[in-house]
Amino acid sequence: MREFEQRRVDLATGVALNVATAGPERGDPIIFLHGFPESHRTWREQIAALSDRYYCVAPDQRGFARSEKPEGVENYTSDKLIADIFALADALGIDSFTLAGHDWGGAIAWGAAIGAPARIERLIIANAPHPLIFQRALWEDREQRAASQYMRAFRDTSHDAFIAEHGLAPFLAKVLNWNKAPALADEERAIYFRDWAETGAPIAMLNWYRAARIEVPAPEDKVERPAILDAPFPMLRMPVLVIWGMEDTALLAGQIEGLDEVIEDLTLVKVQGSGHFVTWEAPEAVTGAIESFLAR
Repeated sequence: MREFEQRRVDLATGVALNVATAGPERGDPIIFLHGFPESHRTWREQIAALSDRYYCVAPDQRGFARSEKPEGVENYTSDKLIADIFALADALGIDSFTLAGHDWGGAIAWGAAIGAPARIERLIIANAPHPLIFQRALWEDREQRAASQYMRAFRDTSHDAFIAEHGLAPFLAKVLNWNKAPALADEERAIYFRDWAETGAPIAMLNWYRAARIEVPAPEDKVERPAILDAPFPMLRMPVLVIWGMEDTALLAGQIEGLDEVIEDLTLVKVQGSGHFVTWEAPEAVTGAIESFLAR
């Protein structure tokens, strides 16, 4: 099992994060962001492969694993989550960097790159939809809307009593309907259960969904179209690599359509035979794509 040096880093945003680091501190920095329901270990295979040349930094984001878990939905809005990333870079003396994100980490990476492009040299996204394309799909793509109904369940606080009594794992088993469950080594599964058992973790993790501004209509809802879908949207100018596990049943492959309309310099890699957790379901394909991208 791969292990990395970890330390607690106090941020100017008022939270302390558990941060894994590997590689030469003078190397080109890459900050890796994980998603739900994971930790810095999302990127374990890529960090191991890249840390001979790059300074790899992978936090447990706020609310997850061994990082602080402030109470209250208001502490998990996207502006605070994005601010954590730049505060982490500042705390480590990093100015500009490559930013990589999977799932919710990808959502934060998109937001950071859109909001502060001067600090993001390159952007790497793995199975995390662009915010405009995702919101559009929730209105126009019936299959994606149906696949995203779990988000409504995650936002429903009436489940909190069940979670408090039984834990996060039974709740996820009850709510999620993955057609193909990814294979996970026993020791990695044990780490999941350990992290989910941290005090306050289940609700803190779900607060990412509860604080998000993304609108997820019920399957048959007919609601007003969000204005953002028809408004001008910033074009990303830095090089962007998007890696997509094509068998993702939560974020469907349609999410990669239209990326060239919002990204000037796009590299798109489709990984066949992999589902949502592409970084460890197909680690060699993901690592190879990243190495080629960084070598440009």
